[in-house]
Amino acid sequence: MRTPAGTECKYYYEDFHRGREKQECRLIQANRRSLPWEPGLCAKCPVPEILRANGSPNLRLELTVRKKLGLFTAMDVEAHCSEHGRRIDDPIRGCAECALELRLPDASEQ
Repeated sequence: MRTPAGTECKYYYEDFHRGREKQECRLIQANRRSLPWEPGLCAKCPVPEILRANGSPNLRLELTVRKKLGLFTAMDVEAHCSEHGRRIDDPIRGCAECALELRLPDASEQ
């Protein structure tokens, strides 16, 4: 679904049908340690870029919104691979073990 910032994100949900006014980020909502979601956060959220770059079905993200220096809002993304149970340092590149499994065989191996 398209976010208020204009990007596609599978974690954003809105419902304005028949007078409803519901907007939420289900990724932030699932994290109890995070500050609540507000529409302005979508403009600087790194999750849509990660989802465009990495289409792995094993990628699990956790987004935490926190105050930085009491004035600014920071967004921290943690990524994990559900297949191999490991933390992913660069969510855009994804899990190294998953990439090795998907690697095409070389011509010398045949």
